[in-house]
Amino acid sequence: MENPHEEQQNALLNRIIVNVQKLNDVVTEMTDRLQEINEHNRDIALIAQMWGNYNRSVLVQLESTQTLADPI
Repeated sequence: MENPHEEQQNALLNRIIVNVQKLNDVVTEMTDRLQEINEHNRDIALIAQMWGNYNRSVLVQLESTQTLADPI
């Protein structure tokens, strides 16, 4: 005769295993998406840094040639 408690425990264990596998799949997908976002953010940060350097360079050039106008 089979033990009903053992059957119930096995059913619960199987449900837990399936849910953990699903969770693992979702976390893996989320990690991949976050890596893509980080790559795009790195590109944006690089462009922002380049723009800031260009802005400072232009400001130095305008100040050195005394062509910097007052803001409107």
